[in-house]
Amino acid sequence: MYYDLISEVIGLIKIYEQESDHKSQDGYLFAQWMNQHYKSSPQIIEEPEWEGKTNGRSADSVINTSLVHLYRYAKLNAKAAIANTSFSTPDEFIYLISLVSFGSMTKTALIKLNIHEKSAGMQIVNRLINNGLVEQSALDSDKRNRMIHITSKGTQMLNESMQNIKKASRDVTEPLSHLEKMDLIRLLTKLESFHESKTRIIS
Repeated sequence: MYYDLISEVIGLIKIYEQESDHKSQDGYLFAQWMNQHYKSSPQIIEEPEWEGKTNGRSADSVINTSLVHLYRYAKLNAKAAIANTSFSTPDEFIYLISLVSFGSMTKTALIKLNIHEKSAGMQIVNRLINNGLVEQSALDSDKRNRMIHITSKGTQMLNESMQNIKKASRDVTEPLSHLEKMDLIRLLTKLESFHESKTRIIS
């Protein structure tokens, strides 16, 4: 199936809903709008300028540096979001969000999901356990590994912090339009999928 095309059309429908005065779900009106949208959108993307380009700095270098910088900006926003909570680090609420989103999982799976080394991930899990935000139970099939479940206290604490966490996320992507966000998600997903598959092969 044409998954990328379907995703693009869904993104266009969202923009149409935001920008158009038409409230009906008339396919002809949407097609007219889409035609005009593509006519007014530049189809040829000019290569951007960047610092050091004239001296031979590569696009790969710029992308890697920007990703590192954005991670640091996101971390600063996340720290501000948990300033008045019992969370010690942003990783703790990220682990809780993972459990809410994907359900209970083993320690190993939770740590791998968040791309942490085992020692660092275990420290985060242990802090959550000690604070009563998650609990663990032994697996019948493997007594050495434990299933991690979010507790009612963890759920409550996450809910109380969620507004600040959402605001921190919005602040990072604030200057981007909806369409730009959709394009960025596609590109980042492509990068993540590549590195995830590469990591599986190595491990």
